[in-house]
Amino acid sequence: MDERGLHRLIGTIIDPERLEDDCAVIPCGDRLMVASTDMLHETTDFPAGMTDWQAGWMAVAVTLSDIASMGAAPGQVLLAVGLDRPERLRGIMEGAWDCCTAFGAELVGGDLDAHRELTIVSTGLGAVEPEHLIRRRGARPGDVVAVTGSLGEAQAALNGYDRYLRKLLEPQPRVREGEILGRAGVSAMMDISDGLALSLHDLLAVNDCGFSVDTARLPLPAGVPEDEGRELALYGGGDFELLFCAPPTILPVPGVEAHVIGEVIVERAVLADEKPLERRGYLHEW
Repeated sequence: MDERGLHRLIGTIIDPERLEDDCAVIPCGDRLMVASTDMLHETTDFPAGMTDWQAGWMAVAVTLSDIASMGAAPGQVLLAVGLDRPERLRGIMEGAWDCCTAFGAELVGGDLDAHRELTIVSTGLGAVEPEHLIRRRGARPGDVVAVTGSLGEAQAALNGYDRYLRKLLEPQPRVREGEILGRAGVSAMMDISDGLALSLHDLLAVNDCGFSVDTARLPLPAGVPEDEGRELALYGGGDFELLFCAPPTILPVPGVEAHVIGEVIVERAVLADEKPLERRGYLHEW
């Protein structure tokens, strides 16, 4: 069983609609608060050679990416650190602080414990006007499918393309772009840290339509053979880009580097070059 299967179990206890998005959505006065939490373990989430500073940075970045995907502005971050060695704490906290500072968030507290394996849990809060909140549900046939930035670069680093190590070790959440896209009126959005193909299937699960992409339009990692680059772009994790659907009339959106890669279709399927796209990507499995 993979983590998506376990999500369905949770949906028998919690309202399943609350599990559809990257963040929980909570009314807060005349605005909405979005909240996300992420758990990272050294053996599964921190690549070999990563510094403690980079581990702290990444722990915050993954949560800020979730907030960005809702069109929200980041607010506060809490960090719970399960330490295997106490001397690692300073580097982790400095990396987390620097990531918060870079993207307009505030590190306000957390928890500390002793663990056999370094484990970091980041919890982030953001805020958004109700009319600018973007969910995964909302795609409509005729919308274009687009992504920010390039795809497959983080996975390329894992495959030995060292020019992309910073993309892997110090991911840059698309906070500014998420807010701009929310105000521009995109119809659906999520982050694609688990890979494009898996993310498209996640969109399929909550929408009454499907998605068709043209692999010739994918923004592939430069310097990687085309066939390998296409595989990385479709199935590689760790990019922290945004996947969104939008009426074609609103593109291009000023201030956002985006690539149109396909369209929303009536048929409930995920297609690549008019063939079914395998549901594969970064998944925790048991």
